[in-house]
Amino acid sequence: MASDLRTHTADRGLSEAQAQSRLEVDGPNALPAAPHVPAWRRVSAQLRDPLILVLLVAIALTVATGDWTDAAVIALVIVVNTSVGVAQEIKADRAIAALAGLTAPEARVLRDGGQRLVPAAEVVVGDVLVLAEGDIVAADATVAAGAALLVDEAALTGESVPVDKDAGDTVSAGTVVVRGRGVAEVVATGAASAMGRIAALMSTRSQRTPLQRRLMGVGRALAVVAVVLCTVVLVLGLLRGESVELMAVTAISLVVAAVPESLPAVVTLALALGARRMAARRALVRRLPAVETLGSVTVLATDKTGTLTEGSMAVRLLWTPVGEGVVDGNGYAPHGTVRRAGRPVNCDGAPDLAGLLRAALLCSDAELRAPDTPEAAWTALGDPTEAALVAAAPKLGLAPGEVRASLPRIDERPFDSVSKRMTTVHRRPDGGVRVICKGAPEVLLHPRLLYEPTDLIELATAKADELATHGYRVLAVTAADHDTDARSQDWDAELRLVGLIGIQDPARPAAAGTIAACRDAGITPVLITGDHPATARAVAVDAGVIPADGEVVDCRRLVAAGEDGMRRARVFARATPEQKLDIISARQRAGDIVAMTGDGVNDGPALRRADIGVAMGKRGTEVARQAADLVLADDDLGTLVAAAEEGRRVYANIRRFLLYALSGGAAEIAVMLAGPFLGLPLVLLPAQILWVNLLTHGLPGVAMGGEPAPPDVMRNPPRPPAESVLGAGLWQRVLRVGAVIAALTLGVAVWAEATGRPWQSMAFFTLGATQLAVALGSRARPGSRTNPMLPVAVAGALALQLAGLYAPVLNDLLGTVPVALPDLLVVGVLSGLGYAAIRLDRLVRRSSS
Repeated sequence: MASDLRTHTADRGLSEAQAQSRLEVDGPNALPAAPHVPAWRRVSAQLRDPLILVLLVAIALTVATGDWTDAAVIALVIVVNTSVGVAQEIKADRAIAALAGLTAPEARVLRDGGQRLVPAAEVVVGDVLVLAEGDIVAADATVAAGAALLVDEAALTGESVPVDKDAGDTVSAGTVVVRGRGVAEVVATGAASAMGRIAALMSTRSQRTPLQRRLMGVGRALAVVAVVLCTVVLVLGLLRGESVELMAVTAISLVVAAVPESLPAVVTLALALGARRMAARRALVRRLPAVETLGSVTVLATDKTGTLTEGSMAVRLLWTPVGEGVVDGNGYAPHGTVRRAGRPVNCDGAPDLAGLLRAALLCSDAELRAPDTPEAAWTALGDPTEAALVAAAPKLGLAPGEVRASLPRIDERPFDSVSKRMTTVHRRPDGGVRVICKGAPEVLLHPRLLYEPTDLIELATAKADELATHGYRVLAVTAADHDTDARSQDWDAELRLVGLIGIQDPARPAAAGTIAACRDAGITPVLITGDHPATARAVAVDAGVIPADGEVVDCRRLVAAGEDGMRRARVFARATPEQKLDIISARQRAGDIVAMTGDGVNDGPALRRADIGVAMGKRGTEVARQAADLVLADDDLGTLVAAAEEGRRVYANIRRFLLYALSGGAAEIAVMLAGPFLGLPLVLLPAQILWVNLLTHGLPGVAMGGEPAPPDVMRNPPRPPAESVLGAGLWQRVLRVGAVIAALTLGVAVWAEATGRPWQSMAFFTLGATQLAVALGSRARPGSRTNPMLPVAVAGALALQLAGLYAPVLNDLLGTVPVALPDLLVVGVLSGLGYAAIRLDRLVRRSSS
């Protein structure tokens, strides 16, 4: 192998002239830049929201009638909402740019017969790359020759174990050489590389969130209904002989009242508060609408490595012809125990297990690095599988440094993908040598290599097959002692079986509980990984994603599974980035709201396509974090469940506001429509309508965004994806509560007009006070101290409503007159019926559901 490498290294490669010519034709070896979106286009997209369009029309009408104050208030709401939307969109567009940071800044190539260091952007097809340990591969290339070449492709494929590369194999741009060296001929650069293809997938724009789609539907409906009803009011007024200007202003005021123009502000505040609460739970929101989307999720598509698992290899089982041992402990930290028959053992109590770990430790090159700070974790230097062996030794009482010093290595044969084994030779204290060989069981457990009885070989083979079926990466360890220098002998002669080692990327301890919590909340967990089907099954069963006999789809045969198979299956193995998109899209076409978790470059497109992408903050790549809507700072899937609770809380508060605001708007329209038939020509003046609307839809409405979630919020299924935001009986509740508000207002007006009291001023106060009473009754937990801002906001709004009756300057502005104190008390008591109405309506809703 080494001679092949030297032969290729001596090759001249391309000439500088050839490289320059190809660079001019093919372009630089760089990922395509995201197209620039002008600011005006971003703003235009935000302004096309139906609710915003209605408000823009209202601004035009208020300006036409000279009502500059209301025009300014409505314009402020539009500006704030649009600014937030544009800012979030700009942040989301950084995903493709992050890919560039993963490509190699420089590369070693052969040109004109010698090695040169060139910028990675200047690498062209036909260049010969010289690869060494620690290098980032600059472009897709075919290996011409290699010596113990091991490449970490986890960021690209999702596989947790580095892959051996030999002549004829392909290495991809952005992957990392973990061990060995080699030369490879470049076959694809830039957009044509594997990284470039992922970048193209990332260009797919994210979809509108369920909340955005629902609010668009509500906006269209409100726009039509408000315009029609207010037109009716305009016509009726003109038929009664009212002036055109008065009725035009009245109609405009009703449009503003009917459309909850503070809804964007309420939604933004509710999302912002939810984002802040999520941040306290270690979930960082990158796009505000994602907060609510979590509450709508019906399918959680999760990656395996680092999400359901710990993201590090660990020895879990030791087997020798004498017996077994179970190893515990997390990560690469050399802390834990080895148990036999449920009891901890050490090297003196289990000499067979000690011999197995000692041999494995000697036949490995990895090292462990202690954390720099108390919060940091132990890390591995070298092959993660070998690092797991080093971490396991101290758990039995073996000191890696002392073991290696006691039997110094004098020769070795590195691991390669052909022999599938590594052999080392060590000097014994008595002058002889010990040969140790570790590798794939299917290679070492063979009579031509193993000097053992046939029945023992068959027993060990059966055990290795059993472990592999349960998702273990199995290593066989053999050894032989010789009295003379092994370099003069056959290294593979007279090898004896030392034992088998089962290694896993273990499931996180909390994974099963998290998956169970998802199921309780009506969320279907789905595992999508690039790993082996057996490994995927083992992790999925441990975490509770599927039962032991559940189906696992090998994505190499995904086409055969069909659309129905992609919707039905819960575990997908060997998935490519393109196939992850196909699986998510199939779920979305079936009507599901999909959340996708991931941490690698290969997860970026899927995170982008999903309704909500969730990236791991600690071990995730920058590409994954930039593509995601939500970043889990602690890499704990349980944090996602807590964030989903916040999402449901946000949506519940938006519906609470809509019930409050729309019932008030419906009542105002009903009052204006029914008033003339009760002998009240114009129940409310335009200024009075706008004043009530300002007070009720302002601070009290916004404060509703801080209401707590119901206690059973995570024991209910997610909302049906096709359900309107006014669905599940909400619009019926709007009509019921609105009817009560309108009846109270009209009742007070008719009584006051019949008895010679200032009926219009009393109707004005009744309408506002009753709506404020509804606001108090809408609380999730009445009487508690949660969300103290709502009672404060209601009290402030009520004080301003009273000022509208008794402040001289407001009397002139609103056309009101002071109301006698006894009459005010009567109206106040009657207005309190709004509180009773909303509480009783809750009982009606529960009894009918």
